[in-house]
Amino acid sequence: LRDPSTTPLNFTKSINLALSERGINSMKNAKCDGLLDAVLNETIPMYGRMIHGRGQGGELYEESQAYDAQGRYIRAVDRATLNKRLLDQLEQMPNVSLHFNHKLTGADFEKNVAWFEQRKQKSDHAQNPTENTSIKAGQGRPVEISVDFDFLIGADGAHSAARYHMMKFARVTYQQEYIDTLWCEFHITPRSSDSSFAISPNHLHIWPGGSFMFIAIPSLDKSFTCTLFAPASYFTFLSSTSPEDLVISFARNFPGVCPELISAEDLRQQFHENPHLPLISIKCTPYHYKSSVVILGDAAHAMVPFYGQGMNAGLEDVRVLFDFLDSHNVYDDSPRLATTRRERRGGALNAYTAQRAPDAAAINDLALRNYEEMRLGVKSPLYRLRKWLEETVNVYLPSLGWRTQYTRVSFENQRYSEVERAVARQGRIIATLLSLGLVGLGGFTALGMLRKNALGSFKGVLHRL
Repeated sequence: LRDPSTTPLNFTKSINLALSERGINSMKNAKCDGLLDAVLNETIPMYGRMIHGRGQGGELYEESQAYDAQGRYIRAVDRATLNKRLLDQLEQMPNVSLHFNHKLTGADFEKNVAWFEQRKQKSDHAQNPTENTSIKAGQGRPVEISVDFDFLIGADGAHSAARYHMMKFARVTYQQEYIDTLWCEFHITPRSSDSSFAISPNHLHIWPGGSFMFIAIPSLDKSFTCTLFAPASYFTFLSSTSPEDLVISFARNFPGVCPELISAEDLRQQFHENPHLPLISIKCTPYHYKSSVVILGDAAHAMVPFYGQGMNAGLEDVRVLFDFLDSHNVYDDSPRLATTRRERRGGALNAYTAQRAPDAAAINDLALRNYEEMRLGVKSPLYRLRKWLEETVNVYLPSLGWRTQYTRVSFENQRYSEVERAVARQGRIIATLLSLGLVGLGGFTALGMLRKNALGSFKGVLHRL
């Protein structure tokens, strides 16, 4: 959480957030009075994707693709607003003390002591540090304080200091990957005529471009925060070419953006002034060392943003962690039971890592694969065919438990690793149906024919796989 007194809340160095069931359920289970309502009151429902393009005749078109056959939706939420609501909640807790501008510089997880360097100002983004001056003790080293702790939770992001120091004690298997994609933020202002939304506020807007894409997410002030995702070579080309070529490239690849939604002048200014930032994917295990430390969120499993699950997975981490702490009865603070308490907590953290690490690895992989769907697959007839089939079976044969991958990820609390296995099984069933000729082009001409002629055979195939 950033300190609102030292970091501007309108910074432009973070992709907008999408809040879905896992995050909502986690805040609900936190049992913090008023937190969930305060957060939800400042969100905007997004019922589906709005796909933008240009038809063969040159006309602009929009195509809405609902997220869920049951009408469920995700919510656009401003990152700074969410941070403020969480900070407000923390400040109300009598057993919580907030200390900003302290940089973790070391930790001994055997003796349970950590060292922090006191800072005057902190960075607003790991890739774009602002002025960040250490408080000096005379002319010597920066002031460093030591803190004894019972249990340290590291939720300090992809470039986690807690993880770095934990790896000196735990045998951590660590994998880091920068994908060949950069991102840059843009901004669509409200209509000048009536200050209304320039495009539908209840969709996540996508301009798919094959090897790149442009998206727009609504904000409460009726603007849209937009992001260009593209290979590094595309950014290099746009940075080295003429300003006119940038506008031409947008007109060709993202029809209807410039000048309809963003003026050519604003497009050029935002592209050159806003940073072009990398996307990192991180996997590691274990997430803890003995009973002394555990890492959560991006510190444990940073993922690319294409499933909108980074924040939701981080909030779910907290819920799952405390489920294990509760079930292992770790809260007895009697001094004579300190050893037993640490043993119980160590058991809880072992169980947490054993369950959460494979789940985080699964959503990490799903997020990478969803990039291909968003920038390319949403226009594919095969993608639309599978989505239609899965949603049709879900509506007319709900007892079969057949749902789309997106529904399982965004509107349920099924473990991510189970989602991956279930969707793979559904894929095998579809392939088998196609190979048996039960679902051909003729089978999709009418829903009645599908239900009458194919669903009986579908059940038989389902039970065999």
